[in-house]
Amino acid sequence: MTVAVKKDGVIELAGRCGVDEAEALQRHLLTAPGSAIEWSACEQLHTAVLQVLLAAKPRIQGVPSSPFLSAHVGPLLRREPR
Repeated sequence: MTVAVKKDGVIELAGRCGVDEAEALQRHLLTAPGSAIEWSACEQLHTAVLQVLLAAKPRIQGVPSSPFLSAHVGPLLRREPR
């Protein structure tokens, strides 16, 4: 599974996070809304997973292994609300 909750409560995204992971991620974020996301091991993110992250606005930790995610998606997720 590419979405997992670590012992410290941080939600980890690893590998290729496909469309099937969006529901699990949303469930974790609804259960523990203050959770941070660790995505250093993330290689790919389906747009459904990205939409969950954009809607929930969790704290993002680390830098993904994908240069595309780091350069283009990371700034969107770290943007301050207006």
